[in-house]
Amino acid sequence: MESLAYKCPNCSADLKFNAKTQTFTCEYCSSSFTEAEMKQIAASQEQYAAQRPEEEIQTDQEFAEHTSVYSCDSCGASIMADDTTAATFCYYCHNPVILKGRVSGDFRPSYVLPFQIDRAAAVEHFRSWCKKRWFLPRNFLSEAQQEKITGLYVPFWVTDVDVNGEMDALGKKIRSWTSGSYRYTETREYALTRKAKIVLRGLPADGASHIDDELMEAVEPFDYRQVKPFAMQYLSGFFAEKYDMDMAAMFPRIQKRAVQASDTLLRGTMKNYTTVSVTRSDIKVMNTTWQYMLLPVWFMSYKYNGKIYEFALNGQSAKFVGNPPLNKPRVAWVSALIGLAAAAIAAGVGAFI
Repeated sequence: MESLAYKCPNCSADLKFNAKTQTFTCEYCSSSFTEAEMKQIAASQEQYAAQRPEEEIQTDQEFAEHTSVYSCDSCGASIMADDTTAATFCYYCHNPVILKGRVSGDFRPSYVLPFQIDRAAAVEHFRSWCKKRWFLPRNFLSEAQQEKITGLYVPFWVTDVDVNGEMDALGKKIRSWTSGSYRYTETREYALTRKAKIVLRGLPADGASHIDDELMEAVEPFDYRQVKPFAMQYLSGFFAEKYDMDMAAMFPRIQKRAVQASDTLLRGTMKNYTTVSVTRSDIKVMNTTWQYMLLPVWFMSYKYNGKIYEFALNGQSAKFVGNPPLNKPRVAWVSALIGLAAAAIAAGVGAFI
């Protein structure tokens, strides 16, 4: 039989031939395809490559020619910038970075969401956030720290996901009432079944391995209605992280988020009961459509007592997230004052009695 080597059309992972089922299967998303189906997919992919618009090819070439990549020897971050940038520092660990060369057109995003928050506004949001927190280190709001606030286009895989969901549950409606000197409780049980085809639009996951995933999920959501086809001018004055996790590597995260979102949707249809106990849940991702986008984030990191603290400001909505370090001596000092005040009040009350 002819040897075939193809990528999964759902997640782009390598397909392997399954001798038992005589199909090509994907270990990442459990998709399977016959040899005839794979030949059809290959033919369509070859046709697309042959008919690829000249404008798209030219844009890839322009991206490769005018985009430089800076590499941080300390933490390994790869930072993309336009060719007018001479030198910079790593937004992640603050060490200087050096120019390594160009990046290929394979890293050109399809879309970009332009920054809506400029640097002055980002600094002001940062200041306002800091003023509400008493126990920050003294130099946390210093001018030197503010200068490290960096406008960064974060690489995101934004995915449309088709899901088949089935769920069985036991619902109970319980009511109680009093009649005379007796208290009554009535419990009614219902067998609940849900079957649904769910389409999740614009499910995001960042494709940079060293950017904290929880931080990027916290800075969501983004309004994709404002995305633009990628053009080089949007990089001017900002940096862009180069993804190092492809679709195959990202699929487990997308799958997990899709299953969690679908589970929540199905459970949300069972609210008219006192209690609900799920007895069976079968949620499967059936198909995915991927778009590679750059999404805007003002990023800041702060090194305190040997630990790096990360903060992010949504460059579209100005949502600010991050866990601040605590100035422990100041916390201890304030705690001591509170303790002394409490002791003095207690002593005064005791003397009055």
